[in-house]
Amino acid sequence: MTSIMVPKAALFDLDGTLVATEHRSRSAWTRLFLAHGLPVDDELLATFVGRRGRDTLAEHLHRFPGGTVDELFAEVIGYQTGPDSPPPYAVPGASALVKSLHAEGVPMAVVTSGPRDHAGELLDLVGGATMFVALIAAEDVSRGKPDPEGFTAGCAALGVAPADAIAFEDAPAGIAAARATGLRCVAVTTTHPAAALADADLVISDLTELNWSTPAREIAP
Repeated sequence: MTSIMVPKAALFDLDGTLVATEHRSRSAWTRLFLAHGLPVDDELLATFVGRRGRDTLAEHLHRFPGGTVDELFAEVIGYQTGPDSPPPYAVPGASALVKSLHAEGVPMAVVTSGPRDHAGELLDLVGGATMFVALIAAEDVSRGKPDPEGFTAGCAALGVAPADAIAFEDAPAGIAAARATGLRCVAVTTTHPAAALADADLVISDLTELNWSTPAREIAP
């Protein structure tokens, strides 16, 4: 178990960091491409991880003649929220970590590339949205990850300097956003191999590996 300092504030990515959703997202994006007669593979699907779906979809729009980002994104959401979509579940250790930090009085924010209504459903799996001071969702920023806008807004909402907070991420785009903000970053290998997350200050397999009871060494400022 890795011991790190209890931060003045914590900012969490949501999909893949607190709640496992990649299996559901991959299924939805796969269905979109196949429904339009387009090939899909792991390399293509990886481009959607950790970023706003609309942003990444815009980069692939040329594959969908006559389609619009809004129409295609609505189609994906339909697949993702349909009755046959695989259910999300909490990342191991996520609920315990959130509740522990909340009990310690550590203010927390969620900075997600997903839409706000999607976030509310997922946060119920780790204690509920009321555990968090702020939720910065896709529609709250003009530029998604890897741009630092979301994490900057999260720090402002928590009233802390980035140097006094820790970000939790699972994707290279999110790590880049956290580092650009000036945050220390813990990455979990729930959606990417450790090598892809090497820019984080600490890489762990899931959130059960953290111990907040002793002083930090690995990611202390």
